[in-house]
Amino acid sequence: MALLLGSDCSGRNSLFGLASLRRTGGFEQFDRRFHVPFRPPVLRELRRVDEEALRRGDGFLRPFWHDVPEEPSDNKKALDDTSHPTGHDTVGFKSAGRVSRGMNAGDRVRVERGDVTHEGVLLPSTTDAHLVVKLDGGYNVGVDRDAASVDVLETDAYAVGEADAEDRSVVEFDDELPTVSLISTGGTIASTVDYRTGAVTAQFDAEDVLRAVPELAGRANYRGRVVANMLSENMEPPVWRELATAVHEEIEAGADGVVVMHGTDTMQYTASALAFMLDTPVPVVFTGSQRSADRPSSDNVMNAVCAVEAATSDIAEVLVCMHDSASDDVCALHRGTRVRKNHTSRRNAFETVGGAPLGRVDYDAVSDPDDADEDAVTVDGDYRARGDRELALAADLNENVQLLKFTPGMDPARLERLAGVDGLVIEGTGLGHVHTDLIPTIAELVDDGTVVAMSSACIEGRVCDRVYDTGRDLLDAGVVEAEDTLPETAYVKLMWALANRDDPAAAMGESLAGEATDRSTPWR
Repeated sequence: MALLLGSDCSGRNSLFGLASLRRTGGFEQFDRRFHVPFRPPVLRELRRVDEEALRRGDGFLRPFWHDVPEEPSDNKKALDDTSHPTGHDTVGFKSAGRVSRGMNAGDRVRVERGDVTHEGVLLPSTTDAHLVVKLDGGYNVGVDRDAASVDVLETDAYAVGEADAEDRSVVEFDDELPTVSLISTGGTIASTVDYRTGAVTAQFDAEDVLRAVPELAGRANYRGRVVANMLSENMEPPVWRELATAVHEEIEAGADGVVVMHGTDTMQYTASALAFMLDTPVPVVFTGSQRSADRPSSDNVMNAVCAVEAATSDIAEVLVCMHDSASDDVCALHRGTRVRKNHTSRRNAFETVGGAPLGRVDYDAVSDPDDADEDAVTVDGDYRARGDRELALAADLNENVQLLKFTPGMDPARLERLAGVDGLVIEGTGLGHVHTDLIPTIAELVDDGTVVAMSSACIEGRVCDRVYDTGRDLLDAGVVEAEDTLPETAYVKLMWALANRDDPAAAMGESLAGEATDRSTPWR
């Protein structure tokens, strides 16, 4: 099983990231990037990566402790050290002695700047210029150090130091466990805060995510590689190809499944792309995080754990695994070509359009040792089983494709400017309509060789251009009905069909990867 990492967040103008305190399962959790322990219990794990093997994509993350230098047991002494025990430069960190005398990370402080007052726990900072405070509401705030007045309200409110050796849990390679390759694409789970701007910046690699989600330990043997380091709004078709190639290589090398942690904003596009590019004999599961790891309501741990569980299941398809409800109980498994992000920030933002999720993962059954014998993954529909298909990759794309949303009063010049594109997906109204004045221009595009496919702006239902005169005129102009394929999925599908099918227009009317259903029926 391969795990590919990345994710988007909500509230990006808020100051939050992994370098912070959050509450998970009743204990305080600090980011291990600053070597702050989990207590109780301590779940910290240290892994070493064969860097050269990681760049090749075949390196294993190996946990070990024998060569870790001992850190000072006294917390304040550790914070005053000018070099980090693991060799990381700490210039600008609290430990570099750049904080005012008498203040230590973990102290509860009141910070005043002008007319604004913040109260919370002082955190280590990655910059000399800012103090970082964890507010009671769960967010972080960065404050200009020189312009701030700080009062220490309580010293050592939270312990900030290295975990004792006896508290550490070690994960060893286990031949009985499936293999998981960690491949990072960036995003919220793999992000930290840029305190210059207050924005989240993707900076972590796969190893950091393992540190950030210790609950993944003991579930698989992990192998890692980095494909990209970006937030998902920066995702582009060339990266889809790289990702598909990486997944193919990981499965070819023996991975028992693939988990792709990806930014939520464009996850459905990438999931669709991989569904068309890959014939996979194992599960390929996308997941991400709507809320960053330091927030009390973060969904990163549950989503990642459920995704790993799904990747060991029998469902050999491209899936999206995200919260099924606002509670931390079940994750839904959506077919990658039928899923849509329908909310900006809600944890259960993803929904299968036109039907129920393909399956679900019971988080309680996954996380409770007493339920170890219970099958955590349930399936509610037809699916391709593990091993049913031979591994194959068709990663070529024709990127000369556009997705155009029709709106009332749309200037015909918008269509005219698309002359020369190889493919066009129109998001029409209702059953698949546009203004009748646009139909002659569409006919010209088709005559010039553009494949034009019609989808609907409606959330559910299918295109049927044989009901009204407008629809029949569109069919006469050469427009292809995309059935009930989602517009975003149709856009990706047309890129793939143009590059891989002899008759891409005909392919747009077929279901290639579960993107179109045989008929639209009530399901609620």
